[in-house]
Amino acid sequence: MTVQLKIDVLREPMLEFSNGELDVDPRRALPLSGPSDDRGEKVIRLGFVGLADDVSAATEWFSKLEQFMPAKEKNSQRYRDWPGLKSALNARFEIDERQKRVIDSSKYQLLMNEAHRGQKFGELVELFDDAIASLYGDEAPDCIVLCIKPELGDLRAANPGLSPEERHALEMVRAEEESDQLALFQPTPEELEAASALQTMADDLLFRTFYRALKARIMSDNQSVPVQIIRRETIDRPDDTGHSHATRAWNAAVSIYYKAKGIPWRPADLPKNVCFVGVSFHHMKKRGGHLVYASVAQAYSTDIEPFAIKGANIDHNQKRDRQPYLDEDQASGLMEQILNEYEKRAGVSPDRVVVHKTSHYQPEEENGFRKIADQRVANCDLVWLRNTSFRVVRKGTEEPWRGTLCSLDQHDYLFTSGYIPWWNEFPGMHIPAPLEIGSMGETDIRARAHEILALTKMNWNSSDGITRLPITLLFAKRVGELMCELSDNATPNPSYRFYI
Repeated sequence: MTVQLKIDVLREPMLEFSNGELDVDPRRALPLSGPSDDRGEKVIRLGFVGLADDVSAATEWFSKLEQFMPAKEKNSQRYRDWPGLKSALNARFEIDERQKRVIDSSKYQLLMNEAHRGQKFGELVELFDDAIASLYGDEAPDCIVLCIKPELGDLRAANPGLSPEERHALEMVRAEEESDQLALFQPTPEELEAASALQTMADDLLFRTFYRALKARIMSDNQSVPVQIIRRETIDRPDDTGHSHATRAWNAAVSIYYKAKGIPWRPADLPKNVCFVGVSFHHMKKRGGHLVYASVAQAYSTDIEPFAIKGANIDHNQKRDRQPYLDEDQASGLMEQILNEYEKRAGVSPDRVVVHKTSHYQPEEENGFRKIADQRVANCDLVWLRNTSFRVVRKGTEEPWRGTLCSLDQHDYLFTSGYIPWWNEFPGMHIPAPLEIGSMGETDIRARAHEILALTKMNWNSSDGITRLPITLLFAKRVGELMCELSDNATPNPSYRFYI
């Protein structure tokens, strides 16, 4: 039996910056062209919350972002000097003493001592949430910087809201999830992290983290402002440990610029008026104590801001091949919600809708999605992406290039990570792992792969301009994580700015 292997390297999707200038690398392009929404200098008002010494350190560090910082990493093609906020983003930070809130240190220490023992966790979250909420109102800052110590950033507590029966059920699910991961390959830590990004995780409900709990509380307020969380070691760590201060400045500034309603860059290679949707499932607890999955959809388009939608709750036993799925009515309802929200924001129906999912589509899902889409849009593509044990090794010393598309025995594999030619580097320690991609129904896989590749460049939480997953699924995963912290009837804030 002859098996044919076809290998193609897709062209790297371009990004658009000010005045229509194009490039693949944000850190190279921004100082030359400016952000895509550049209409003159952007003033970003910052608020600060934290313990007194953390607020002082954060204020000083962000003030330094007005200045040049040299990159100290070895690869100057990847890690570029920070040219200063004005040169990088045509912006400046406004720091006002009235926009600072200092956490009471004695109260903080008392609650931290209890939280480490699994108590007072909610009160600790409330302490910071109250300080943040005090900055809301007519004079609210554009973004609030929360500087926290490592002990708080790493804080994780068992979820006290679970009964022993629910905890046992979740621990069984967690063992099942770990078994699924290990069945793929002998995973490295990096591969396990990548695999978890495409799976529901029982840990999201078994344990509460300070970061996730606080984010959920913040976005529940109608007047909420996006928060940039900075760990104290990011400010204090020397240049020769981890990323240099120049790279830290790049990442923090790009993230804050977006959270302050700016657009650092846009995709140049995605079609207009197409709605790309990521669908994922995450654990949550129903009011009756029965374990269910929450379905989440995230939509992205070049024409509107990304938005999130909470779909139906799905009984934990509604699975096939150990994967949850939507029945026909649930899929129809979710597609209708997505298209209604898109029309409300864009003023028109999309020309095409593309759904991304992390498992194969069940017949009920296909029927439900297409039942609504066929009535309202010209074309609907149902695309799935999943982890795989498939690997390719190039002859010589280079890893497969990012954008490599391999077709083997009617299976297609896309490398969204790999050797980056404009960096002259592979940013990893092990052989890159591709995503297997496919579709329910006929479609142009090469075109869908290029769209996925373009959507991996839409994460404004980093200045790299590259992630392993497209924004559709990366965003849906983060929404799902926060769903565990929200009440049963709560609707997640739709804006992506609150999740990065």
